[in-house]
Amino acid sequence: MAILGLRDPAEGDWDHLRAIQYAGLARYAILRVVTNLVLGLLVCQLFIGFVPAWQLAGWMALLGASLYFPSILYRRSGMVNHDHVARRFVLQLVAATGAIALVWCVPIVAFAPQAGEIEQTTVWTILAALVVGGTLLLNALPLGAFVLNLVLMGASIFAYWQSDNLVTVGAIVCFSILLALSGFENARAYLMFKMSEHGLAEKDEVVSLLLREFEEGDADWLWQIDASRRITAVSPRFAFAAGREASEIEGMPFTQLIAGKHWESGNLPPSLHILSDKLTKRESFSNLVVKVQGDERTCWWQLSASPRFDDSGAFIGFRGVGSDVTESRENAEKIARLARFDTLTGLPNRLQLTEALDRALKECEQWHCRCGFLMIDLDRFKSVNDTLGHLVGDRLLAQVSLRLRSLMGKDELCGRLGGDEFAVVMRDTGDGQRISDLANRIIDVLSRPYEVDQHTLFIGASVGSACGTRDGRTVETLMRSADLALYRSKDEGGGRHNVYEPQLHSHAEERRVMEIALRKALEKDEFSLAFQPVVDAASESLIAFEALIRWSNPEFGQVSPSRFIPLAEDARLVVPIGNWVLHRACREAVTWPADVRVAVNVSAEQLYEPDFVETVVEALSETGLAPQRLELEVTESVFLREGSRAGETLDQILALGVGLSLDDFGTGYSALGYLSKTRFTTIKVDRSFVQGAANGMQESIAIIRAVVAMAESLGMSTTAEGAETEHEVRVIRDLGCKKIQGYYYGRPMTADDVASLFGGQQTTLYG
Repeated sequence: MAILGLRDPAEGDWDHLRAIQYAGLARYAILRVVTNLVLGLLVCQLFIGFVPAWQLAGWMALLGASLYFPSILYRRSGMVNHDHVARRFVLQLVAATGAIALVWCVPIVAFAPQAGEIEQTTVWTILAALVVGGTLLLNALPLGAFVLNLVLMGASIFAYWQSDNLVTVGAIVCFSILLALSGFENARAYLMFKMSEHGLAEKDEVVSLLLREFEEGDADWLWQIDASRRITAVSPRFAFAAGREASEIEGMPFTQLIAGKHWESGNLPPSLHILSDKLTKRESFSNLVVKVQGDERTCWWQLSASPRFDDSGAFIGFRGVGSDVTESRENAEKIARLARFDTLTGLPNRLQLTEALDRALKECEQWHCRCGFLMIDLDRFKSVNDTLGHLVGDRLLAQVSLRLRSLMGKDELCGRLGGDEFAVVMRDTGDGQRISDLANRIIDVLSRPYEVDQHTLFIGASVGSACGTRDGRTVETLMRSADLALYRSKDEGGGRHNVYEPQLHSHAEERRVMEIALRKALEKDEFSLAFQPVVDAASESLIAFEALIRWSNPEFGQVSPSRFIPLAEDARLVVPIGNWVLHRACREAVTWPADVRVAVNVSAEQLYEPDFVETVVEALSETGLAPQRLELEVTESVFLREGSRAGETLDQILALGVGLSLDDFGTGYSALGYLSKTRFTTIKVDRSFVQGAANGMQESIAIIRAVVAMAESLGMSTTAEGAETEHEVRVIRDLGCKKIQGYYYGRPMTADDVASLFGGQQTTLYG
């Protein structure tokens, strides 16, 4: 009923579907009019001798009027190119078609009885042709075709019934039924066809829109080649990506466009070979990244495509999409480089070094040769960072890396492990002498002076080496062996090269055991203090003692501070040990005469503890020592960490009345600025300058004089360290130092020796 236009179902936009269904009516309107007029003239010709002319003329006029009426309906409804057709208009068209059918009933009902049998058969044949043609031409209006069929066949049945020709009546009835059914099915098929056609048109429009938007995008484009791999249908985006005009690359071989300037030389990248292989095998590919060698720059394209075949199955080329992924590729390469190279020096990092060492070990296993691994640690680099800051230290590391790189051969790879540690992987060491030769060259070259930011810097290098696979068959064991050899070089004072030896493992084990013992030393009361006197340079009277820590362990015996202090720093035990020294020194000093002070060394780690000032206050209050009798010795390194906590802490200590001494003055690289930051009471001149002055070195003499003059102008005192002979004492006194400390006046002594030194002058606080 919906197809016939007799009702509108609730589902679907049938006004729109009807517009699709009836869109073809106007296209065949002229053909229907011409057909009817031609058939009408034939009817007039047939009955011209049997029917009066005026009746035939009147009938033709009536036929023309009935044919003109539908065109009036079309114009009034505006159905042509209209998106919706109401059911009312459909019924009007059916009525107009019915009117035409009634006009055609006149010849068979009114004219045929006046003629002969031949004329009657002929007119019915004309009507049958009219009905069949109407059914075919009115498949967009199935109800109109049904009405036309019903009216004309009804008139034919009536005419032949009157003449008692029942056989013809039966034939007409069967013909009518079959024609009606076929017309309805034809109308249904026509509607489905038009709906499919409309759907395809909409999809094509959407696809065209999407393709247009795709083409107008910023990064993606379409590309197409024919069976001979020549570019066809060049899109604007494709031409833009290629950096050429569309007309220039139209018809160019696709691989030639990608190869660019290297096409003639044949030096093609591997990615282009992969693409050519895919094109040759006519295989689909997706997200294939190829290197494009342009005239001005090199870029990367990501291509996807599928082969195309015509209706006969013949190959006609490829069609696909592409994207310029140069930026993402470069970013990926940067990320990969960051993962494998050190950002500061540009050298390979630990990851790449371990990979290279792993490959070298595998080659040794395969070819029965030897590889080498050298670990390099910079000597005195920490003092550069502490005195000049990390920026200068970083620039120094950059120069070190350049020198290292210049020493490398084709079978050697140097890199940075981290901090001031570097390493070298040697693929082939020969008889092993090459390792020693390279290590000595590294020490020599890295020990030469550096010019950084108008500073002349002197550092050195310590090297430890191991040979694979003799000293280790895995990366971890070989690196561990080289590290142990490096430890020995550092323990021997630096500037040396040591080869791994099996007994180094026992030394490492000893160090580990010593660290465990050091952690328990405080609770086992294994530490003690020694006190070295400080005298007045003029009167040679005793004015202070410097407290020096000593460690006596049942297993290791008397352990030198040069051994356990670095171990305590690595184990982060400096703070609790330093606090113990502070408390014990105050406890001993309170028993001395009131005019004798005690000096205690304080590490940077202690100063950066948030509660260090409270620790000092606690030590003074618990022991009863006057703040003026305590002097804390610090080095320049405490000022060089981030932030200003050290300066604030020292200011708070000065506010307590405690004295401050700047130790090892002149051994760093920038000490003058710190004298203006903190009001030190004493500046200690390093032992190296004292010895140099005693030996007549003008530089040392000038430095001591400058320090003394500067200290006097700032209201500070000076202490010369390391005076061991009468000549050194005399030189120091002549240069103006106020206090002297050294073996000449006394070696470090125990607390009991100090107590006996004072004799009856001592005052005992603790019974």
